[in-house]
Amino acid sequence: MESIKILTLRKCLIHGTIPKYIGDMKKLKNLDLSFNSLTGEIPTSFGKLVKADFIYLSGNMLTGNIPRWILERNKNVDISYNNFTWENSSPTECPRGSVNLVESYSSATNNNRIQPCLKKNFSCAAPSGQHRYSLHINCGGPETMTSGNIEYEADVEARGASMFYLNQHWAFSSTGNFMDNDMDSDIYTLKNHSAISNITLVDYKLYTTARVSPLSLTYYGLCLLNGNYTVKLHFSEIVYTYDNTFSSLGKRVFDIYIQGKLVLKDFNIEEAAGGPSKPVIKNFIAVVESNNLVIHFYWAGKGTTGIPDRGFYGPLISAITVDPNFEPPIPKNPDKKTHTTLVIGVSTPTLFLILLTIGILWRRRILRRKNSMDRADLRGIDLQMGSFTLRQIKAATKNFDAANKLGEGGFGSVYKGLLSDGTVIAVKQLSSKSKQGSREFVNEVGMISALQHPNLVKLYGCCVEANQLLLIYEYMENNCLSRALFGKDPSCRVKLDWATRYKICLGIARGLAFLHEESKLKIVHRDIKTSNVLLDKDLNAKISDFGLAKLSDDVNTHISTRIAGTIGYMAPEYAMRGCLTAKADVYSFGVVTLEIVSGKSNTNYMPEEFVYLLDWAYVLQERGNLLEMIDPNLGSEYSTEQAMMMLNVALLCTKAAPTLRPSMSQVVSMLEGRTAVQDLLADPGFSAIDSRMKAIRDHFWQDPNRSHSTSTTGPYSISTSSTNVDI
Repeated sequence: MESIKILTLRKCLIHGTIPKYIGDMKKLKNLDLSFNSLTGEIPTSFGKLVKADFIYLSGNMLTGNIPRWILERNKNVDISYNNFTWENSSPTECPRGSVNLVESYSSATNNNRIQPCLKKNFSCAAPSGQHRYSLHINCGGPETMTSGNIEYEADVEARGASMFYLNQHWAFSSTGNFMDNDMDSDIYTLKNHSAISNITLVDYKLYTTARVSPLSLTYYGLCLLNGNYTVKLHFSEIVYTYDNTFSSLGKRVFDIYIQGKLVLKDFNIEEAAGGPSKPVIKNFIAVVESNNLVIHFYWAGKGTTGIPDRGFYGPLISAITVDPNFEPPIPKNPDKKTHTTLVIGVSTPTLFLILLTIGILWRRRILRRKNSMDRADLRGIDLQMGSFTLRQIKAATKNFDAANKLGEGGFGSVYKGLLSDGTVIAVKQLSSKSKQGSREFVNEVGMISALQHPNLVKLYGCCVEANQLLLIYEYMENNCLSRALFGKDPSCRVKLDWATRYKICLGIARGLAFLHEESKLKIVHRDIKTSNVLLDKDLNAKISDFGLAKLSDDVNTHISTRIAGTIGYMAPEYAMRGCLTAKADVYSFGVVTLEIVSGKSNTNYMPEEFVYLLDWAYVLQERGNLLEMIDPNLGSEYSTEQAMMMLNVALLCTKAAPTLRPSMSQVVSMLEGRTAVQDLLADPGFSAIDSRMKAIRDHFWQDPNRSHSTSTTGPYSISTSSTNVDI
């Protein structure tokens, strides 16, 4: 190993102490052992690595004193986010130099040297009139004025490695050196002159500049009035823009903390904005209690680093907006002192009555809000997402105007809204009086807030205020798949050609594959149906409504649970015995696929000889006339081969025995043509099983003595004749 020049073992789950022999690798130029679980001290042999240009040891659990040779060398060493102690170093000394030592959320030691710097250089013991109640920063760019006549302060400090910069009312600290990049300056503020879409000309400048950091970037709002604030973080991916150069390719992933709390994990600007050079704003509520606000961006070793010239892979921020959720105090005017005294003297009795009335109303409102939040269902919710006020939502929906109503489901209505920043939203209003409504609210927040995928609907945030339970989604221009295929009003239907139907089917499959196999939380949706599939302006499918979703345990592969779902889409083993696995979603997907191909509703298609659309499919399959299911509205404008493939996949997914159904990753592979569809339908053994299960299933659904109660429908759905059960 003596000949090795580059040794990269980043985020490899390595633990234990660092081997001493690494210090004997005299030809080593780059060493990266970051984001592991290394303990102990830095070996003394590392002092012999005189030829090493970069040494990265950040994100471990190393202890002991920082070796003197690190503090004396001129080359880049990153030892931040460890548990070191300080040798011969004043606790109030501010960080300087090329060695990255500052900031840590993972360490309780004096690794974090920013707070002493704030106390040393800036005092918030100022008169109340000097406190700020807003903050606007154009990160990485000059001073600029936006369309709302809001002035954004300049942020043009070019340095960034182990840097602490103090402005009058805000500061930032930056940690880290970009790998294999020998430039010393002008790499932490970025400019891009390519077109930024979906933005006004005046606000354009906010998104053409940005500040970037290899590892850690923290902004401090100083001397703010205590209270609740809305924090808007403005992003646009202006580095990885997918042009014709190799250096434009890459994936940026980082974490975001506000006031020390993780609010976004593995955030990807491009995915959130829907592409490069597009703006996206993330809204959060922050509580300022000690006059300071801390916004922290942290690269945890994920994403792309191996890109030349423009490998700026760490956290990137375009602008920061901080506005109060309270009425700012009116500054005193000394020239009007006598007049003010006179007015107060005359109006004291009236003012007293007004304040007394306001106090009583405020107390009642607080008590009502407390009572509404103290319900057992909602107690203990940890909202890892944006939080909206009821006033914001009422303004966005014009006080829930009927003209903005998109649909109505079992637990309330859905309204279209427009936020003050121009974002179009869909607001799902759940009934706060319903026990099931509260349960669905908690479940939806807990499930979907942790998920990010192109085929899952985005949940921007929620509102829990007074007697309101509101979920705020991204707005989907084409409503739900149910209305597009078989809405009662023909004018509301969308003409879906064959290519679009195939794309929708594949999108649903990819979303389910992510839920079942790819996400950190393995989830069974339990209510896959056309009304729970939403369509955006480009008719891309997005799965919605996670009110009935269940976490899937890898150990307990068969969950016995309370039955809840929609008749006609529920797998037989789940409907009859409460046996829940991911294969229940596979069954529902098969039914939805038949509906997409045929243009007919599974629950509404009831000619004399058939109970469900699925029954008709089985009969046509037995007769060898499966293509008769194709929607006649398509005419001959479809691929026969692709249609047969989709129909066979649907029949595989609706096998009565769950073990005979494919996984959703196998379904995606078959739909994409990477795997041939296995011809299991002709197997006599399978046919016999299907016949027995089909007879039991039909008996179950047609039993008039079985009770039903409404469960849930999709966030955009219009009520149909399909029945939901909650047994």
